[in-house]
Amino acid sequence: MSISRLDKLYRRILLTKFFVKGWGNPNHILRLFQFRKEISNRNKCVDLIPKDYPVTILNEQSFEDYQLIEGTFHSPLAHFLPDVVIPEVRPARFQLIFPKKWKSNTYRPLCIHLAGTGDHHFWKRRNVMAVPLLKHDISALILENPFYGLRKPKDQFRSSLHNVSDIFVMGGCLMLECLVLLRWCESLGFGPLGISGLSMGGHIWKFQKIKIQELG
Repeated sequence: MSISRLDKLYRRILLTKFFVKGWGNPNHILRLFQFRKEISNRNKCVDLIPKDYPVTILNEQSFEDYQLIEGTFHSPLAHFLPDVVIPEVRPARFQLIFPKKWKSNTYRPLCIHLAGTGDHHFWKRRNVMAVPLLKHDISALILENPFYGLRKPKDQFRSSLHNVSDIFVMGGCLMLECLVLLRWCESLGFGPLGISGLSMGGHIWKFQKIKIQELG
């Protein structure tokens, strides 16, 4: 076997293939781009989510220095585009981490941490970002990415999205899910609020066109 053929075989084994099923349903892509006009308008986007959007607490754990709450809610994008958002993606899951004792009597800052490429579940962001921030009196909310972790389709290999349209579904889900969580955290007395992300999470954050002060 020549070096070039060996190299091609090696790359074929190592590299993860993305979008193996192509662009996706053309009608779904069209509807996603049409709905983009709604969420691109800040005032309209804020009004899409009611202030009392239902959030369910699944589990609460107490650690030495902090409390951890696991919760879930129905991804709002599935209400607007039910046939576009597949069933596995619809349940949004998150972990809320906050200190047992606050240093300030006035502020309870919180940051939503969005996942980078390949960052499944919660443990990485919890240990690398959330727990260290507790030392600075900053709580954290970790949102599981659509198409990742328990929200991953059964036939999807790791982080390899099947369709190009899945990227747009992911972004639309995260934008509205962040709005739900910002409202919910605000109702619990957290603030000021913020959103952060590494890699893909940072890209999603960049397009999160919702100002915290506009949530009231």
